[in-house]
Amino acid sequence: MQYNPGWNNSSVNLLHVRAVGPSDTLHFIWSSIGAPAVLLVATESRTSSLGINWTQLLSPSPAGAIWIDPPSSVIYSTAVVFTKVFEYSEAQTLEELFYPTYDLADFSWDSVNHTLNHTALMAEFTGVPATDPSSSFSNGSLAFRVTAYEASGRDRPLPSLLHTANSSKVEFVLAGVAPRGNSSRFVLEVATVEETGVAQKLRSVRSIDDEYTPTIFEMLSLVAESQNGSSTLSFLQWKATAYGSQTPRREDNIQCRSRGLQAANWTLPASSVVRAYFGEGVGSTYTVSAINISFGGEDGKVYQEKRYLSWSALLGFGQPPKDTFSPLVISIMAVALGTPVGMLLVGSCLVLLAQRKRYSEYDPIN
Repeated sequence: MQYNPGWNNSSVNLLHVRAVGPSDTLHFIWSSIGAPAVLLVATESRTSSLGINWTQLLSPSPAGAIWIDPPSSVIYSTAVVFTKVFEYSEAQTLEELFYPTYDLADFSWDSVNHTLNHTALMAEFTGVPATDPSSSFSNGSLAFRVTAYEASGRDRPLPSLLHTANSSKVEFVLAGVAPRGNSSRFVLEVATVEETGVAQKLRSVRSIDDEYTPTIFEMLSLVAESQNGSSTLSFLQWKATAYGSQTPRREDNIQCRSRGLQAANWTLPASSVVRAYFGEGVGSTYTVSAINISFGGEDGKVYQEKRYLSWSALLGFGQPPKDTFSPLVISIMAVALGTPVGMLLVGSCLVLLAQRKRYSEYDPIN
């Protein structure tokens, strides 16, 4: 993990996470320059490196300021941008009342260098609006916590996402932010940037196994698929839940919903790192999609009471991790299904034996 490589000023944040494999390298480039975003670049070289022209990156025209050396080693690249946070509440007429939008490109962000943990491979981007007329952020903040992984495993805190070394986690946190309505709900807008020939698809998988995330039976994945080979290139994966506590428990669950994936060429992600890498072709040469993820129960009072919201997602390369039935659930299912079957077999055998014994008391007629 490198913070602002080649730049000594901590007034801006750029975090480079480099994962080296046997014959390839994965680059995760997180930044809060503009809207918070992460570039994902896969290369087929173990020695590929990140290049940054800082003067150009911080200029009004950042196109070309970020690149990978050697350029020929890049086999796939994409970007995920967290663009806006909406807040709304339902009026008595059941109409949704939206408050002024929080544009994350206009936030002021603290230095990531203070939160960087090279041992745990974690860092936190914390910000507040540059202008806050409603004073909602006077005692609160918005944050994106990122975590890299060196091996496969499962997170211990809920929602206990299963991860691989090809993935990283991002956690969206609202802490202490005063809602502007009596039953406010929040919506996070997430945009993706893909090369020509790659399409984004939203998948939903349901399972009866909720051992690791109690009462949550749905996993959602936003996957980038090649239109030619139909292979999955990257993913953004999350459980259909958020939590209202720093140490989440089942009772802290906050309902999480996804509002359709749409083409977003009309609203390009305001992120300097995206334009710095992809150039001015974002929206024309490259396609932009967006999805809204909303948080809040039917009455929207969970956040109102606790003033805390945490939503975790996994992003990475290749197929998203798939949960399988755990040994505990398999054992429970075996007992639950095996016991009636066993009782049925034993009962059938007893009935047959009883019938044979009864008929054996009579002599043959002839």
